[in-house]
Amino acid sequence: MSRPVTIVVIRPEPGNAATIAALHDAGLAARSLPLFVAQALDWTPPDPAEVDALLFTSAQGVRLAGPALASLAARPVIAVGPATAAAARAAGLSVVLTGDTDAAAVVAAARAAGFARLLHLAGRDRVVTDAMIRIVYAAEPIAIPPDTVRDLAGTIVLLHSARAAARLAQLVEDHDVERAAIALVAISAKTAAAAGPGWRAVALAGAPRDDAMIAAARALTRTAATGISGA
Repeated sequence: MSRPVTIVVIRPEPGNAATIAALHDAGLAARSLPLFVAQALDWTPPDPAEVDALLFTSAQGVRLAGPALASLAARPVIAVGPATAAAARAAGLSVVLTGDTDAAAVVAAARAAGFARLLHLAGRDRVVTDAMIRIVYAAEPIAIPPDTVRDLAGTIVLLHSARAAARLAQLVEDHDVERAAIALVAISAKTAAAAGPGWRAVALAGAPRDDAMIAAARALTRTAATGISGA
């Protein structure tokens, strides 16, 4: 009898632990392997009078904005995704609009609602928008031992960002791991494209949320056609 297929979570903390917990709650075998660590950066906020609303495309932007955020805390928040919105509310901010697709769509909706001057509090590697930008954090690569990369053979890897997808592809190439031995679940088509071709299977989440990614991963574990065996 084959062992359960392991699902590997490579996103940074604290999202990594949250996804691992959700996988375990769903009865799925999971392994944590963050490829990046998020670190706060110093930044200078603009005059609040020049800002109609804050734009967050990642919960990390909320968590790592630091004390400089205080001067802007009265401004409403435009968030991409429910997790980002939840992080903003937990920080005491008022979320007025939550997008469920991508940054471009939520920016367009915010502008249509009258929020013309958006301030995007973002990571160094970020989704590009036409909002005013302040870089408040950076996700730095973590060194991954070769044997750990090789142990990805036979697993399903969750890809929460295009940058993580590209780094996974590079690590696999650097350590001579066959892409055909690894299946992927990507949060978006753009993220899947960043991983490149040749993987055992690539599934797209039905929505850019953890629950949708977990559902897609579960479907992969049940599909005999993937040919994945337990790792």
